[in-house]
Amino acid sequence: MDLKEKLVSSFLVFEDNIDVDNDVHDIRSKAIKNFEAKGFPSKKEEAWKYTSLNSLQKIDFSLFPKKESAIEYKDVKKYFLHEIDTYKIVFIDGIYSSYLSETTHDGVDICLMSAALTKPMYKPVIDVYFNKVASKDESLTTLNTAFSKEGAYIYIPKNKAPKKPVEIIHFSTGNEAALLLQPRNLIVVEENAELQVIERHQSLTTNDTFTNSVTEIFADKNAIVDYYKLQNDANTASLIDNTYTDQKDTSIVSVHTFSFGGKLTRNNLNFYQNGERIDSVMKGVTILGEKQHVDHHTLVHHIEPNCESHQDYKGIYGEKSTGVFNGKIIVDKIAQKTNAFQKNNNILISDKATINSKPQLEIFADDVKCSHGCTIGQLDEDALFYLQSRGIPKKEAQALLMYAFANNVLESVKIPELKTRINKLIANKLGVRLGFDL
Repeated sequence: MDLKEKLVSSFLVFEDNIDVDNDVHDIRSKAIKNFEAKGFPSKKEEAWKYTSLNSLQKIDFSLFPKKESAIEYKDVKKYFLHEIDTYKIVFIDGIYSSYLSETTHDGVDICLMSAALTKPMYKPVIDVYFNKVASKDESLTTLNTAFSKEGAYIYIPKNKAPKKPVEIIHFSTGNEAALLLQPRNLIVVEENAELQVIERHQSLTTNDTFTNSVTEIFADKNAIVDYYKLQNDANTASLIDNTYTDQKDTSIVSVHTFSFGGKLTRNNLNFYQNGERIDSVMKGVTILGEKQHVDHHTLVHHIEPNCESHQDYKGIYGEKSTGVFNGKIIVDKIAQKTNAFQKNNNILISDKATINSKPQLEIFADDVKCSHGCTIGQLDEDALFYLQSRGIPKKEAQALLMYAFANNVLESVKIPELKTRINKLIANKLGVRLGFDL
């Protein structure tokens, strides 16, 4: 039995073991039928031309963890942003860990998706928002919808802001020989509200882990959302991250993606601008080595006039690593006065590394300011010589140039302690100690 057949046959068992209302049951049933019809995406599809999931489909993944594993905080402290106080929603092998978590209902709801899907008090929000912006056709999204049960539920009412940032962390322990996880997050930020989120998927084992994650973000009028994704996982961990964002008038949503590890990572990031004077920001830094593979697939759909979007992705690829950037901007006919910017810059530091970049514009309006661009090259030899002539060893000089290359993305990180942490991760990835204040 291949993985698709195993998933489809396990669906009835999954639904028999959970408490859901009819509406959610209907959503799940339609989703599993869509997945059964489509199956896993293949390289025959244009959107997956450079990323293959064939190797993952050959692994006999456990779909439901048999028991919860205990983890001591001291053993995983380094994966938390422990320099500051945060709310924490922590899962171990897909199961919520109350011991490591800190949730709240003090004016805002920062808690569990399983509670939101089953308790009547959350039904008004679930009915309005759950599965409303996530794709009904993309096969991996529909697979997640079919098995949606656990994840983070964050609801920020009008004019509110949590007292501190929120961390969403998924740990896999190796309790299973191979584990498939499907977290589902719903984030609703109402009018004039604000939110900061840091998300991380971390494998603590050399066993195979496959995470198929879906996050829906709704930003109402004047809402501000800052979302940070840290991807620095083990070389036996694979992640498909699907994020869907619905924005209303004058909202600002920023998503920063830092991809430093994992065997295969695919980031599907989709923004839908349903209002005017909206700003959508997508930035990322990718630093890969060995045979790691990261694929950034972005979409910004400008539906209304007078909006902006800014995309800036930097990639540094060494050894036999592979990078993919496939970004699309769509500007509808009515979306006049749109300002859309897209840039993907890459450095290859190995002649065996590969980058496939495809920036795209589809513009149906005539009064717009849109640009896109892509560069692929090596480190500047003149700049490298200059640094070495000032007494900086070659390895450190290369690291300084690569750090400078990525720095404009780092400058827009709004949590100072997180910015410091990312700088240290970059220095570690580059294999140097940068001799200045990070």
